[in-house]
Amino acid sequence: MSEVSEIKLNAFTLADLPQIAEQLLSAIGNHKIVAFYGEMGAGKTTLIKQLCKVLKVVDTIQSPTFSIVNEYLTEDNQQVYHFDFYRIKEEEEALDFGVEEYFYSGNYCFIEWPEQIPNLIPEKAVKVSIKQTEDNKRLITILY
Repeated sequence: MSEVSEIKLNAFTLADLPQIAEQLLSAIGNHKIVAFYGEMGAGKTTLIKQLCKVLKVVDTIQSPTFSIVNEYLTEDNQQVYHFDFYRIKEEEEALDFGVEEYFYSGNYCFIEWPEQIPNLIPEKAVKVSIKQTEDNKRLITILY
């Protein structure tokens, strides 16, 4: 069984996000599948947008709430996939559009609402939890 690493980051303002995105990507190293957990409005999409900026995505970055997956290209023609499974009712729906091909493509896969497809999330996925604190700040926990 592999050892689990945990990092806790506090994001105090939106201005802190570029640094936090850099820290997150540095911490996860070669891991490409990142599952984001958090309540509605916790900042999952906002953090993913910042990660895409750090990765030099050239496309418009927006939540794939209705399309389920958005595909982005980076400056060096690498693919980045952004998923939002909020509207998925059954895991079969994700299988129907070939989610496993995306997950095992070797490209970055940023997943919002992974709890909707728990049995399909690869075991080695990095788990990022975002919790809003009472003083309207964010606590980000990274497990990998």
